Amino acid sequence: MSPNGSDRSPRRPMRRKLLQAMTAGLVLATATGCTYKDFPRLGMPTPTTEEAPRILSLWQGSWAAALATGVLVWGLIIWSTIFHRRSRTKVEVPPQTRYNMPIEALYTVVPLVIVSVLFYFTARDESKLLSLTDKKPDVTINVVGYQWSWGFNYITPVEGVTGDAKTDKNLAAIPDRFKNAFPANAGGVYDTGTPGTRNPQTGNPGPTLWLPKGKTVRFVLTSRDVIHSFWVVPFLMKMDVIPGHTNAFQVTPNKEGTFLGKCAELCGTDHSRMLFNVKVVSEDAYQKHLQELAKKGQTGYVPAGIAQTSHEKNRETNNL
Repeated sequence: MSPNGSDRSPRRPMRRKLLQAMTAGLVLATATGCTYKDFPRLGMPTPTTEEAPRILSLWQGSWAAALATGVLVWGLIIWSTIFHRRSRTKVEVPPQTRYNMPIEALYTVVPLVIVSVLFYFTARDESKLLSLTDKKPDVTINVVGYQWSWGFNYITPVEGVTGDAKTDKNLAAIPDRFKNAFPANAGGVYDTGTPGTRNPQTGNPGPTLWLPKGKTVRFVLTSRDVIHSFWVVPFLMKMDVIPGHTNAFQVTPNKEGTFLGKCAELCGTDHSRMLFNVKVVSEDAYQKHLQELAKKGQTGYVPAGIAQTSHEKNRETNNL
């Protein structure tokens, strides 16, 4: 019986709260709509490029490391609260431990080891994903970010279209180290969008970038105004689009379909409307689309963006 005469155990409220917390956690876990097949991806969409599994593996590994660290910390906290609680010893102030060098060394070295391991795998995968020398691109797309939509310059020879991407004045902002990989006599075609543009098949907002399945695509990213970020969600890859600085990466789409893309950098008032679509199709359908753009008169290239400053040009020259 408790001191106030009640036979109600003081532990019951705690048990009730624990049951409520477990119930709430179960509801949160099941209300996400994820299936058991989705769970291993830990919130990531299904990868749709050959490079995306590497990113997914890094994501899963980071979660595994975080979970292991969390279990250790939670275990120590629970152990301390159970075996060092005041009710066990009836001592007001427990014995104090000072200057325990092994423990201090442990909680200094262990975090350094964890961070070093995460840094190693991140740097290894980043170097692999951003390498432009491992594989020659089959397709080159100049992605142009501007407030508040996107332009796509298809840098490729198109039948009936004359010109040369290497000397086109609209692509003058792109450094020569990227132009050297452009195909010869690439007259090219383009497509642009506005926030009100819609994909005719899905009705999703934004312009649609077409890509051929199974072909290595190099994205050359340029901006006309402020910093944007080019993110195709199921590619699991995004990169900043910076005025005065050209970024690039390449992927190989391996699944046909229409996927969502967006700007992942807060770029101003209508940032949320900077959406686009990526449609991965067969090689024949891709070539047919290029011909359709040419028939519409969308030949040549739209301005790529802000030219690089002398400082940026010098930096890139010194790093080559």
